Amino acid sequence: MRSRALRIVAGLGVAAALLAVAVVWLNLRGEDEIPATAEPVSATAAQVQRGAYLARAGNCIGCHTARGGAAYAGGRGIATPFGTVYAPNLTPDREAGIGEWSAAHFWRAMHNGRSRDGRLLYPAFPYPNYTLMTREDSDAIYAFLRSLAPVQRVNRPHELRFPYSTQAALAVWRALYFAPQRFEPEPAKSAEWNRGRYLVHGLGHCNACHAHRNLLGAVSGPLELGGGLIPMQQWYAPSLSSRQEAAVADWDTRHVVDLLKIGVAPRGSVMGPMAEVVFRSTQYLDEADLRAMAVFLQDLAPARGEEVGEPVKADPDVMAAGKRLYEQHCTACHGDDGKGAPGAYPALAGNRAVTMDANANLIRVVLNGGYLPATAGNPRPYGMPPFSHALGDAEIAAVATYVRKSWGNEAAPVSALEVLRLR
Repeated sequence: MRSRALRIVAGLGVAAALLAVAVVWLNLRGEDEIPATAEPVSATAAQVQRGAYLARAGNCIGCHTARGGAAYAGGRGIATPFGTVYAPNLTPDREAGIGEWSAAHFWRAMHNGRSRDGRLLYPAFPYPNYTLMTREDSDAIYAFLRSLAPVQRVNRPHELRFPYSTQAALAVWRALYFAPQRFEPEPAKSAEWNRGRYLVHGLGHCNACHAHRNLLGAVSGPLELGGGLIPMQQWYAPSLSSRQEAAVADWDTRHVVDLLKIGVAPRGSVMGPMAEVVFRSTQYLDEADLRAMAVFLQDLAPARGEEVGEPVKADPDVMAAGKRLYEQHCTACHGDDGKGAPGAYPALAGNRAVTMDANANLIRVVLNGGYLPATAGNPRPYGMPPFSHALGDAEIAAVATYVRKSWGNEAAPVSALEVLRLR
């Protein structure tokens, strides 16, 4: 009996050792060797300029700049379901930043998700997308960051709960969900389409928001932008392949470009986290790249299973209360007919942001207000004031239900409990 127990223990030990070896190997695969002697930094002005543009395209400044802090000096906290990750200093300070990093170290971080000292990086830094970047683009961003003024702001340690705070847990996560990749163009598609795919899936890391995540925070399914609730922020990033949500297959390509460049188009506008993306990133992209992104997004395969079921009826008393609140607070801008005012106030009739199944964004806008980004093409956008201070949960649920069930809209009612969860 004892010998049998020893054999079982020994077998488990061997299995654990083999599993550990597999995890280590999976975390080291695809890594280039770091030269023992750092290569000299000799960036050209064109390379620095190109790097600045690519850093804009990746919205690096959005995470790596704390409010009121120096650009790219880090310190901004990124809340996750597992704790807070603090973005590091990317200025060329030798002690606090990347002053001691070589281009090869930077490439390894972008392509493999590993820091200069060998630590595994948390995927709040979207290296699962950046791994698709070319070495040439990585070197350009590195050259730009090296051109910045050094800022001696020491990196703040992450505040993650156990066991998520351990490198061992992160190694297992990476073994399950991350593999370094290279961008491979689709030969049957145009160069413009492939450029759009490179920007959307890689540098733009659009699926970091527009995809569902599992309980361990990994993107579930392929990188096809099927929509998902953004963790902690409680905004819903709509599916870019669903006609019921945010697909643009039937849009004029010019209008898709305008949405990314200006923040508003005839059939839609951006608010919430996407407004920040347009404000900090996409409004600065050149016309060719914006058009490439638009062409790729318009070619996404339609989402499956979009059959519309029987409409859910709303309580007549709730609709009556919602109508009274709408007439009191909303009619002046959005109109009795819900058609709004073109160029100023969005229509609510037929608006997918109002009628899609996920109602989080509508509730958040009524609670906290809705604000478009200020862009060169729309420098003084109209905004919607918040109503969280003036209306209770049941009242917000009533007015949201009213706009989701009026003027031909046939979306499900909103409950007071749903409002409470998002307040």
